[in-house]
Amino acid sequence: MLTLALALAILSLKGDGARGRFVRERLAHRLPDAECPKATVIVPVKGHDEDLAANLLALARLDYPDYELIITARSPEDVPAGVVPERARVVHAGEGDPSTGEKINNLLAAIAAARPESDLFAFADSDGSVSRQWLRALAAPLADAGVGVATGYRWHTPSDPAGAWSLLRSVWNSVIAGGFSPGNNHFAWGGAMAIRRETFEGARVVENWRGTVSDDFLISRAVHRAGLRIAFAPGAMVASTDHTGAIEFLGWIERQLIITRVYSPRLWWLGLVSHAIYCSAMAGAVVAPTPMRLVMLGAMLSCGMAKGAARAEWARSCLTAQEPFFRRYQWIYSLLIPVGTWLWMYAFLASARTNTIRWRGYTIRLRP
Repeated sequence: MLTLALALAILSLKGDGARGRFVRERLAHRLPDAECPKATVIVPVKGHDEDLAANLLALARLDYPDYELIITARSPEDVPAGVVPERARVVHAGEGDPSTGEKINNLLAAIAAARPESDLFAFADSDGSVSRQWLRALAAPLADAGVGVATGYRWHTPSDPAGAWSLLRSVWNSVIAGGFSPGNNHFAWGGAMAIRRETFEGARVVENWRGTVSDDFLISRAVHRAGLRIAFAPGAMVASTDHTGAIEFLGWIERQLIITRVYSPRLWWLGLVSHAIYCSAMAGAVVAPTPMRLVMLGAMLSCGMAKGAARAEWARSCLTAQEPFFRRYQWIYSLLIPVGTWLWMYAFLASARTNTIRWRGYTIRLRP
């Protein structure tokens, strides 16, 4: 088992150099104004988030020639007072389809209210802080006719005092960020994704969304079924500066993997098997140590730590506004990787036992 785990760890390093070059090249490219399609940016809101007003204001101040910003929520009570920027428009979805998740009902209401001249739909989350180039970065890959969706991803950069659980969440989540590549990606992330209107309609995203709670996995499936690619846009990385505690964090990672297991079972199984191999190898080397086993364990952990350092380095180049965080905490993406691996194993096991998730006061049973 240890030999297999070491082989997988070495293979996991493959492509890190190419990913770093790709990130640098994409960050250096700025889509010209003339090539920026008219856009509608949609952000669902559900009550208070840390830094909510600042996050929405950043979306209202994007460096982009022609776009509208729609804030969508179930009811007026879901939008805290004083957080809506002047240029934003608020759309209330109401009860919506009872078989469909609240977030998707809100998104559908915003799509229906979008101005007719917008050729591009972009989606953001209310708990993320975007750069001024965020929308340009998402629009750029869509110039390729083979690309159906462009996506960024989040990186947790909790403000000081960060706290141990907030830092562990960042390490845990960085593993997902490290899976995005220059080619066709497994999924688009709902907090930073963009799609052409004609693709949205042609891939029948609305029909795919109805009766579900996952906007990103279902739009990803629809785009792939249409024969199109999902392109990673490094310039659309989002900083999540909020904090978490132990109970919230453990519930959050369980919820993420329950959604993955229901809507992307192949991806869930791949992750489960790989982490089972890593954790079994670590446990075996500790329980029955021999000089060779310990050397192999050290080599395996070194590969994982090197990979963690590499993805933190390119994330740092994407999130220049978060430089103080990386300057203080970048070491965690190497040294805490072994802990993160066991947290991933916990999340996989916890997510295997139920199809029910709990989110902001709701209990939802997911249907495949």
